[in-house]
Amino acid sequence: MKIGSLVLDPPTILAPLAGITNLPFRLLAREAGCGLVTTEMVSADGLVHGSAATFDLLRSLPQEKPLAVQIFGAEPARMAEAATIVEASGADVVDINFGCAVRKVVQSGAGVALMREPRRAEAILRTVRKAVKIPLTIKIRSGWDRTGRDALAIGEMAEACGVDALTLHPRTAAQKFSGQADWALIAALKQRLRIPVVGNGDIRRAEDAVRMMAATGCDAVMIGRCAIGYPQVFSEVAACLAGRPRPGPDFNQRIEVMRRFVTVSAACFGEVRTARLMRARLAWFGKGMRSSAGLRRAAGRITSVAEALALINAYQQAGGDAGFGIEQALGVISAGPCRRDRLSPAG
Repeated sequence: MKIGSLVLDPPTILAPLAGITNLPFRLLAREAGCGLVTTEMVSADGLVHGSAATFDLLRSLPQEKPLAVQIFGAEPARMAEAATIVEASGADVVDINFGCAVRKVVQSGAGVALMREPRRAEAILRTVRKAVKIPLTIKIRSGWDRTGRDALAIGEMAEACGVDALTLHPRTAAQKFSGQADWALIAALKQRLRIPVVGNGDIRRAEDAVRMMAATGCDAVMIGRCAIGYPQVFSEVAACLAGRPRPGPDFNQRIEVMRRFVTVSAACFGEVRTARLMRARLAWFGKGMRSSAGLRRAAGRITSVAEALALINAYQQAGGDAGFGIEQALGVISAGPCRRDRLSPAG
């Protein structure tokens, strides 16, 4: 698949997920074979106003390229200025969010609100297209009702404005992530447009990605929730698309991914922030694994990177039929080193 001059091989994209697709997680996805990774949603206003926290979302490393940065906003000139900042940061693609249904974003006129304001949406796309040379993409929903008329209209308008590719998550604004994604709408949009169409929604395992491409004719798939805690899904999709045997989940490989996530996070964010992150996020990687309840409960008490790694080691050693009980997990944490920079349990 090509987005402008950018070739994606395999045709898989990591979806932008707030609070999840940070730099460490994107690196894991790329190492697993994802064709294109995407940042968390980035505020155009924050970039234009020079917000340090917003600029932190643009942090990148060469190893994760190609990289798409998704921005959101409602004012054309400000969106164009933000897009130029994204381009100058070294991103390979600038993506505009037309699909976020979070109330705060919609009330600001951004996200899926733009799908019921076609004039404003067109002004944003034309202004941004003139401002940057890198590929421009958008991510949309079905719209505000189940007919999909909003998606078809925005898709045709985006193509006319010079957008290089479009991702469709075929759920309405009201559905958010509930109900079933209407893959038939992806197929209908693909038939309407000449630019590449990326399908998104209800990909729960690698075979679903192949099934979506076959059923809709979409050029690539975007994977979000399925990849949380299991970025290896991208290697499985690549194998399925190439007709190779799909590698199954491997316990020790998943342990190594957990360990890698901790060490990369520590390098990117430092001790204190990483310890906080691991309290919730380490459990993602244990979901569905044997005796993961003890891991999840113990992770909530992590106060240092050393404790996180010790917990992973103990979980791996007890990962056989013996399981990993909460008493054993808490013993690992309580035996952790005493540090001056330890966080309190309430952190």
